[in-house]
Amino acid sequence: MAGMSRRQVLRTGVAAGVSAAAGLAFPALLRAQGKPLKIGLLLPYSKVYAVLGESITNGMRVVFEAEGNRVAGRPVELLREDDEVSPPVGLRKLRKFLTSDQVDFVVGPVSSAVAAAIRDPIHQAKVILLNANAGDNALTRERCSPYIFRTSFSNWQTSYGLGAWAKQHIGGTAYLTGSDYAAGYQIVGAFREAFVAAGGTVVGESYVKLGSTDYAAIMAKIGAVGPALSFSFFAGSDAVHFVKQFAEFGLKGKVRLTGAGFLVSDDVLESQGDAAVGAVSTLHYTRTLQNPQNLEFRKRYQALTGKPPDVYAVQGYDTARVILEALRRTGGDTTDPERLSGVIRGIQFESPRGRFRFDPATHNAINDMYVMEVRRGDEGLANYVVSVVKELKDPGHCPNITA
Repeated sequence: MAGMSRRQVLRTGVAAGVSAAAGLAFPALLRAQGKPLKIGLLLPYSKVYAVLGESITNGMRVVFEAEGNRVAGRPVELLREDDEVSPPVGLRKLRKFLTSDQVDFVVGPVSSAVAAAIRDPIHQAKVILLNANAGDNALTRERCSPYIFRTSFSNWQTSYGLGAWAKQHIGGTAYLTGSDYAAGYQIVGAFREAFVAAGGTVVGESYVKLGSTDYAAIMAKIGAVGPALSFSFFAGSDAVHFVKQFAEFGLKGKVRLTGAGFLVSDDVLESQGDAAVGAVSTLHYTRTLQNPQNLEFRKRYQALTGKPPDVYAVQGYDTARVILEALRRTGGDTTDPERLSGVIRGIQFESPRGRFRFDPATHNAINDMYVMEVRRGDEGLANYVVSVVKELKDPGHCPNITA
């Protein structure tokens, strides 16, 4: 006790007495106090989706820096690993997080293929994965886990709502295109499901290898059949190439360009320029939303990064908000995965995207999906909301979760 004041001695004694009286009721909580909160960011920081990984990371930084980088008394450490949009690489980096780093949470990935690869190790390790982008439908359906939550979207959600709207407001024939991997097939498939159910006809369908730069063959096919609209899933640099070539091949003005919102989202829109004007898409966020939370978020994100936020930044922001709220409710304790999972299921708050909450039956975010058109308006070149599909839930269910 040398060097301790009488008050410190009394506080120590009281704490010891409380601990003794409570038996082992709070040992994990006491151990957690002051211990770094390690969050493993398994995201692409290179290749086609590099910008997405940086946006998610910066969105999280907005939350934690506002908290002085401490949550429930624990200093926050963001550990970054580049998954290179590669399932083997992502799996190797995840194992490092679980063994060497012993992280409290894993955040990511962007690619559905990487997400599918890391699902089983996450489930076996009982570490909470906050999926901040990858929309693979199976992760909140047949391959769900009590330890996996999606703060972004399911692939189904991003395009199903546009199918009926496009049939009613644009036309009855569509050519479908997408990146040749799981997300491409799921997103295009959800649009097809709704479009055909509404009475539309699909007149052609093509898929292209991720990271392609030449879309001439697809443009020729679209031009040959002359549909009312083209629906696409491309993101990142693929979206830039596709949209610019769509205009260069003379299809703009003849065929209406539509897609899941990643096709013309804020991270690629400036690079696409006027080629994107008139494109219609659906997504759960656009920076033009005028709610108070988004106006504040835009200000803080701009101050931190020097640029406006995009949908990936909001997904990072909401992911960090979930972690923040969860630790406040557990007093900083992350040692009990079952308790942590139960706490996270009940979290909800007002987000820049609108009301944020999880569907307890799937652990997938329930999203308002905005039907948007690219215009030059008060916000400059941006996506402006023309309609809203309210509270769109993924239709799946998780057999491993008791709602």
